Amino acid sequence: MSRLYPRLSPKVLLAAGLSALLGACASAPMMPEAPPAPLAQAEPAPEPPPERAIPADSLYPLLLGEFALRRRDYDIALQQYTEQAPLLRDRGISAHATHIAQFLQREPEALASAALWVELEPDNIEANNTYATLLSRAGRTDEALPHLAMVARDQGKANFPILLNRFPQLGPERQTELISGLETLQEEFPNNASLLLTRALAYDELDQHDQALATLQALFEQDPYQYQGLLLEAKLLLEAGDETPFAHIEEALEADPEDSRLRLQYARLLTRSDIGAARGQFEILSAHAPRDGDLLFSLALINHEIGDDLAAKAYLRQLLDLGQRTDEAHYYLGRIAEQNGQLQDAVKAYMLVVEPDGPDFFSAKGRIGRILLDNGKTAEAGALFNELRQEYPETSERLYALEAEVLASVGFGAEAMTVLNEGVSALPDSSSLRYSRSLLSEKQGDLALMETDLRAIIAQDPTNATALNALGYSLANRTQRYAEARNLIEQALALEPMEPAILDSMGWVLYRQGNYDEALTYLERAYRAFPDPEVAAHLGEVLWVSGRADQARAIWRDALAKDPAHEILLSTIQRFDVSMLQNQP
Repeated sequence: MSRLYPRLSPKVLLAAGLSALLGACASAPMMPEAPPAPLAQAEPAPEPPPERAIPADSLYPLLLGEFALRRRDYDIALQQYTEQAPLLRDRGISAHATHIAQFLQREPEALASAALWVELEPDNIEANNTYATLLSRAGRTDEALPHLAMVARDQGKANFPILLNRFPQLGPERQTELISGLETLQEEFPNNASLLLTRALAYDELDQHDQALATLQALFEQDPYQYQGLLLEAKLLLEAGDETPFAHIEEALEADPEDSRLRLQYARLLTRSDIGAARGQFEILSAHAPRDGDLLFSLALINHEIGDDLAAKAYLRQLLDLGQRTDEAHYYLGRIAEQNGQLQDAVKAYMLVVEPDGPDFFSAKGRIGRILLDNGKTAEAGALFNELRQEYPETSERLYALEAEVLASVGFGAEAMTVLNEGVSALPDSSSLRYSRSLLSEKQGDLALMETDLRAIIAQDPTNATALNALGYSLANRTQRYAEARNLIEQALALEPMEPAILDSMGWVLYRQGNYDEALTYLERAYRAFPDPEVAAHLGEVLWVSGRADQARAIWRDALAKDPAHEILLSTIQRFDVSMLQNQP
């Protein structure tokens, strides 16, 4: 930008403060100044870009944008630069607009500015790299590939894995096109490790595991211990049942024992198949970083998992001594004490979990409530939740729901309803409490209250797909108001077309309307996405009444293996095929 608009006189520049503008690219607070390029000794300086005057209408907006930058008023600065960039069509201003938008994480504006930057300066490597990154994040990977190829041709390195952003959402046709483009580009860059890794990752996404492994072997010829490649190879070998899936990682760690990043991922992979070996790796990591609370916490959980509670408690107490992850340490000390029947110690530990924004606060308070109820201390449990709501008023909504959930879990349905009634009275606009009450009232057979609560949620938020689906399914399942139920479920499905629970509801209402073939279409989609026992019960029932009893039995048998006590599944099977249950081992 320092060569733009030289026709303005020095007096005008000084009076208007445009000298600040002309240095904007280097002096903007968020843009570090690039180091000067080394002076060429043999070649003459490149021809300077043509000079042109600044349009009068653009002078004030550019000044406004520059001084906004200096005041750190970045939104105004971005607005001015993005408005002026297409008007002036200057590569420096387009680049500056792109940088500001990236700094503010305003990707639509960054993408538009980068597109103009590349148009104006098509051979600029930074412009192409930036544009490719933004295109990939927007899911436009087919457009990003040529720009990354230009980066690779100029620098030899390009971040090709960014092309896999949103890969699962591209759809089969665009996925195939992208892989074809990668394979074609590989012919031009046969030894490009980044490109090889990207292809291997893409093959894995499509479950083409043999091709992924073959591509990884080509990658390892270029970089024998490439980090992401090692992890992908181990994952693929694990899934294939290989006896030594971690041999390559172990070889890499033998070559570089200080590679803590790889060792940590190796330890995490081992937790899936060899918890004892995982403990050994975490111990090595912890020995090198004895004050690392994350490693200590992992060791505590691993030792608890393998039954060494003495070691687990020692690691948790180390966390407390260090003042790290204290709520989690108290929570797991409580769990260990509870599992060992030391209920007073458990309650004391759970009470020390005090951060309502932490991951274990509500679970800890729920455990206390359950312990009190299991020991007949109903009044004490109620007093506990009342005190918690007074101490943490910002969590009242969740505490009402938690108290009702704990009461219902031990068979105190009437008491749970009393708590939810109190919660709704105190917080009448709470959709979550009304939803909890609708579920409980449906179980208790109070369909009128259920419908009242769900309709109140929908009136407050007509796009609440969960409430629409819940009401539609309940009407389809518990009444004969099928047309009304279907309308509600269709609204929910329009909002969340891939949600398995809504697909299941649509299949169920179609079945209730006698449309078996269409019902199967929805139920099979729901079951593929989410093989839940209740979905299995519905799918099996429709298969059975459609004359496909063997397929129904197969679905029910698989579901029973996962959850042999599921109430809806068992009642469905008993209605249609008692003999199958009798033949279960």
